[in-house]
Amino acid sequence: MAVKVLVVDDSSFFRRRVSEILEKDAGIEVIDFAVNGQEAVEKASKLRPDVITMDVEMPVLDGISAVKKIMQSNPTPILMFSSLTREGASATLDALDAGAVDFLPKKFEDIARNSEDATRALQTKVKEIGRKRVSRFTRPMTSPKPATPASPASKPAPSSLRSTSTVSQPDRSFQRATPETTPQRNFKASGKSYKVVAIGTSTGGPVALQTILTQLPANFPHPILLIQHMPAAFTPAFAQRLNSLCKIKVKEAEQGDKLMPGVAYLAPGGKQMMVESRGGSKSLKVFEDDSPRITYKPCVDVTFASTAKAYSGDVLAIVLTGMGADGRDGSRMLKQVGATIWAQDEKTCVVYGMPQAVTAAGLSSESLALQDVALRINKELGIA
Repeated sequence: MAVKVLVVDDSSFFRRRVSEILEKDAGIEVIDFAVNGQEAVEKASKLRPDVITMDVEMPVLDGISAVKKIMQSNPTPILMFSSLTREGASATLDALDAGAVDFLPKKFEDIARNSEDATRALQTKVKEIGRKRVSRFTRPMTSPKPATPASPASKPAPSSLRSTSTVSQPDRSFQRATPETTPQRNFKASGKSYKVVAIGTSTGGPVALQTILTQLPANFPHPILLIQHMPAAFTPAFAQRLNSLCKIKVKEAEQGDKLMPGVAYLAPGGKQMMVESRGGSKSLKVFEDDSPRITYKPCVDVTFASTAKAYSGDVLAIVLTGMGADGRDGSRMLKQVGATIWAQDEKTCVVYGMPQAVTAAGLSSESLALQDVALRINKELGIA
């Protein structure tokens, strides 16, 4: 059955271009268009598409407001189109927080080196997130309450992300199970010792990382390496946003950063991040990578492989939601030196690609629901 798509954009040229690209794939059917956010809300309710592609800036009702309304009334997987600018990054993160599942650059040449790869990337992403469409819940969810920053003056939370238990949150029922539908398990620590935690993710990762990191305590005993497939223009804003919400410190990784406990280092978009050992300390090597052999920049495999070399088996590595198989080869190297690998379960993934690759290869020892990951980490490290 073809994935049914509603294309939303105020530009007739862009609507036509997106439609032509999508309908080259027999597994996709563009069922209609909307020229502004309000029309998108109305057509989402009437047509019940499997996926909506959404522009950010539109007349009558902007894309972010439209996402909020759709997620409250008729939850649907939404793919945002964004400009690769500081403003575009902020707006896209707002849209993801409102309930959109992923984004792509609006300039297709920014997606891939050639038009064929860009076309394939858009088609694949639409089909993957379209497969996640399931029965809708009308009950609003409650997202994790942001941790109180250690220094409110230095870490003001963006207004769009401040939430309390009384504020209705977007319904993400098609993205992950809720605490009410998946009871928390009674986890027990393995007794293994660790020196670093590494987390790799792609599609659906921003929401997944926020869900996990906001539940970690300020006295978290180890450094955390975050590898999220994301453009260079987006990672500074994403790191700042996470830092404003978490008790731990979150920063975009920089060349030469010394790894410190209670700090999460987000790999910069468009670059690779590796761990280096110098004397008794560990630091980060952040560098440009023009190799055509490596698709992702940053790449989970690259960081995981260097972490295996630097820390041997003292690593807790977690592979979260995402398309493809990035993280599998790095996880294999970690497993060979005695590290622990966990994967997110299929039910709570936006796209069960990366975790599936790790699980199918027999590399992960546990498959965890997203809402259980932080609890499991804290329990394993003896801080729960």
